Formats: sequence, C-alpha cells, structure tokens
Amino acid sequence: MTDNGYPPFRRYRRMRHSEGLRRLARETVIAPDDFIYPLFVTFGTGVRREVPSMPGVFQISVDQLPREVSELRQLGIGAILLFGIPEEKDELGSSGYAEDGVIQQAIRAIKQADQNFVVITDVCNCEYTSHGHCGVLHGEEILNDETLPLLVRAAVSHAAAGADVVAPSDMMDGRVGAIRHGLDETGFINTPILSYAAKYASAFYGPFRDAAESVPAFGNRRSHQMDPANRREAFMEIETDIQEGADGVIVKPAMTYLDVVSGARERFDVPIAAYNVSGEYAMIKAAARNGWIDEQRVILETMTSIKRAGANLIISYHAKEVVAWLRDSRVASEDMLERVK
Repeated sequence: MTDNGYPPFRRYRRMRHSEGLRRLARETVIAPDDFIYPLFVTFGTGVRREVPSMPGVFQISVDQLPREVSELRQLGIGAILLFGIPEEKDELGSSGYAEDGVIQQAIRAIKQADQNFVVITDVCNCEYTSHGHCGVLHGEEILNDETLPLLVRAAVSHAAAGADVVAPSDMMDGRVGAIRHGLDETGFINTPILSYAAKYASAFYGPFRDAAESVPAFGNRRSHQMDPANRREAFMEIETDIQEGADGVIVKPAMTYLDVVSGARERFDVPIAAYNVSGEYAMIKAAARNGWIDEQRVILETMTSIKRAGANLIISYHAKEVVAWLRDSRVASEDMLERVK
C-alpha cells in the first residue's frame, strides 16, 4: 500500500511534468518532409486568386509558380500535388492530356525553376470535362473502360512534361494497371504511381470543387467513389492497386477516415498518404475566424493525429503554416539553448 492507503499505481504523469519531458517521451513527431502541398494552377498571367471558401489558398497562373516553389523550398516543403484549371473544356477533357495544357506547362515551369522539386500530378478528367465528371459519358452513365485510355494519355503526357509522380484520382476500376502499362510502353518505367486507392464519396470536398472548378453539371460521383460506410472494401481497393503497380496509395479524406489509414498501415508495406481535404481545412479556418478554437493548436493536433494513425505523407492546405510553426518552434528552442550556453 502507498502512504495514502491506496494500492500501488504507476505515475505516468512523471513524463508529462514539463515540456522538455513531454518532448523526450513523444511518440509521433511531424516534420516538413511529411507534407505535400496542393496547388491549383490556372490559365492566364499574373493570376493569384484566393478561393473564397478556403482562406489562404489560391488559384495561380503558371508564371507565378517559380515564386511559389521558392517559398515552399524555403519553408522546407519539397513536394506539391498539382491540379489544373484549363481555359477550355470539352466532353472528353482533352486539355488534360494536351502537350500545351495548363498542367504540362506548370510542370515544365516548376522544373525549370527547381529541377529537384518533386512534382506530383493529379490524373483525372473532372477538371477538364465540360460536364465535370471523371470519365466518358453515355447519357448520364460514366463509362469505366472507355475512360481508361484518356487517363493513360494524361498520365503519359504529365510524365513527358517532367512530372516525378502521377496520382490517379478518378476511381475507375483498372486504371492503375492501365496507367502502369502506358507509362512502361512509352519509356517512363521509373515514374511512380501514387494512387488514390481509397477515395470516398465524401461531403468534405465542396470547397475543392470551387477551387478546381470541377462541380458536376448533374448527378454525383457515388457510382465510382467509395461508400463512406465501407472499411473492408478500402483494403481490397488498396491491395488491388498495389497489385496493378501502385508504388504508394492515398486515403481521402483524412480526418474522418483515420481508421482506414491505420488499417492500411497495418496491412500494407508501401508509402501511405492521407489527404487532409478542403472541407476539413475550411471548417478549421471558419471556426478560428469566429474565435471558437485555438487555430494553431487544433491544426497541429490534427496533423499529429494523421501521422499517428500511420500516414507517411500528409497532403494538406495547412502545410505552409504548419511548417512555419515548426521552424519558429525550432528557432525558439535553439535561441534558448544559446542563452543557456
């Protein structure tokens, strides 16, 4: 018995007593290399247009990319995920695979500014089609097999422009195998595929569709994106994509699907990215602007939870501010050490 008459117990609080002790015992640490920053690239010149539903997120034109890459590099972020907003759209989304398309121009501009900066490109039709859907239409039905050649053309065109990684997000069945075959056949055997393997039909995508100008003209995407009620199906999707040639996978969204991230980490030995999506970002920003939450603490806690669940990589619109906070915290710690010396 203890002096106060209670049975012996373990004092976990000893390692929580100070910030220094908490840092020593910390199991999960986020770092700049964990982050991929999404970018929306549009046509025109001199464009830097804030997305109303996503404060701090912008549509930018190709000529603005060197400045953007320089800022990201200075922060310590070394990878981006590119989304394109073309000037013209058609039924087949042909601007998505055009040699002079906005994404192809963006890739070349980034590589000219910084050859070693990692460029990941979103491969889908929805941003480029006049109807806003992810594939070829027959009436209001999205045709799976007829869409695959268009996705292959887009992925190959991105690789030819200099993309380091292609990330198919369309959720058509068989697209990873088709893209892998297409890349290999055209000489891009070393271009990795980071597949949106578990992409749910989520209500959290609303602000993104404003940013990417990809709102469907009719209907929805539930015929191909996953049912939010299903978990085991996600692991089948991930396993299939890996078998077809995916080098890494994405779970999207992140916060409401951390059980899927965790389960994927337990089952699969490939890089796993979690996409902290636009609606998740917008909710935090709105609550912070109303003074309802401590924005910095909530964002850092959110990023930590995503990594703790098992994500190697975090795709997030918060990436810039998170990395800046990490840098400021490190500088403050170094200054304190210098004063002690």
